[in-house]
Amino acid sequence: MVGSRAVPAQAFVDALREQIAEEFAASQQYVAAAVHYDAETLPRLAAFFYRQAVEERNHAMMMIQYLLDSGVEPAVPGVAAPQTSFGDIVAPVQLALEQERRVSDQVTRLAGIARQENDYASEQFMSWFIKEQVEEIASMNDLLTVVRRAHDDPLRVEEWLSREQPADVTEPPGAPEVAGGAL
Repeated sequence: MVGSRAVPAQAFVDALREQIAEEFAASQQYVAAAVHYDAETLPRLAAFFYRQAVEERNHAMMMIQYLLDSGVEPAVPGVAAPQTSFGDIVAPVQLALEQERRVSDQVTRLAGIARQENDYASEQFMSWFIKEQVEEIASMNDLLTVVRRAHDDPLRVEEWLSREQPADVTEPPGAPEVAGGAL
């Protein structure tokens, strides 16, 4: 214990620090996808990915806040450059779905490490992310279906997004606190 705070297991801390890098990298990849769609004058697709970028950044910041709250020094990592060129309207969404599936595996692994280390607070912390990943994969899978169908008519995707995606997305109730507040 540090003061009155339970310190997470070191194996979990190490893995969470790695995950923070993954979340920041995902945010950057979503910015790159958004910029691609912006350059193609597809504003709704761009806005969708800009929102996703903020969401991934906030996930990293939630993890940082958890470490801060636990009395553990978080690491703010650098990340590799994202992919910035795409062959068609489908490629960024396909990449995003693959990324979400990978992140899902990673957060499940983190929960498993916490459980293995009898770090119940960290396991509980990860449960929100596991639930979030189910929603993220479903959303990206739906978008991939739509962009594949509308491959030759991207404005159909824009129309679908205007009907199906809310303009302002916030983290759902019960989300962990974001370091620095939800900026």
